[in-house]
Amino acid sequence: MRRAPPSTLRPVSQPDLFVVCKNCGSEVSPYVTECPYCGQRVRKRAPKLERGGEDAEPRAKQRRRPRLSRLRADEIQGIAPDRRPVATLALIVVSLLITLVLATQAVAFGDVGGIVLPGDDEPWRYLTAPFVHDSLAYQFVALLAVGIFGSMLERRFGSLAVVAVFLLCGAAGAGAAVAVDLTPPFEARGIALVLGANGAALGLLAAWYLDDRRAARRGVDRENDLLGVYVIAAVLLAMPLALAEASVVAGVVGAGAGALLGFFLPLLTRR
Repeated sequence: MRRAPPSTLRPVSQPDLFVVCKNCGSEVSPYVTECPYCGQRVRKRAPKLERGGEDAEPRAKQRRRPRLSRLRADEIQGIAPDRRPVATLALIVVSLLITLVLATQAVAFGDVGGIVLPGDDEPWRYLTAPFVHDSLAYQFVALLAVGIFGSMLERRFGSLAVVAVFLLCGAAGAGAAVAVDLTPPFEARGIALVLGANGAALGLLAAWYLDDRRAARRGVDRENDLLGVYVIAAVLLAMPLALAEASVVAGVVGAGAGALLGFFLPLLTRR
């Protein structure tokens, strides 16, 4: 091993390849405190290891990496939370509130937006008539269908789509029922009524069904129970046979309007 004279000893300000022991002149590692050959103390403490070169840049980039926000309640990391069908629930609640108001017997069907013929055929009533019901059984079946198909459409297409389909299909059905004037055979309490959400419910059902069948043609099997869908549709279409305020024309026209609107719903697809 090469020996260096004591006169050539030099202090090292930063870690180098080696340092020279002042006692024996041996070249030793700059990261030891004692000479391994003679035991002489070389330095009080070993220098700190500093990372540089290739490692410095990746570590700097890691520090600048943005952090994700805290997860909300009921949210799984990497998966968007399933939103509640707020618009569908609002449509149901409005209908139930109108029924509670009618139960007080302080107001009549025409006062809460129902269509009472002849006379109450103002255009705005076509939008409000689907919220008004005279029979609790009719309301239960119609709102059950609204809740099922409205919630599924809302999760896929958003709140605006559900409200638009409900109002447009309900209005189209009510307008058709008034125009065809098939209400006299279904008179209740001595007046002709055009009420209820059978047209709106069938419109939501038809829009959902069209979207489901289009997905099936693309090879996407959503594993839906279509038999239950057919049963609900049949009950809604048969409702006018038992209840005076329900109109078969409103149901058929509402379903047709929903199928037509179903073609445009993919433009509002959320996911």
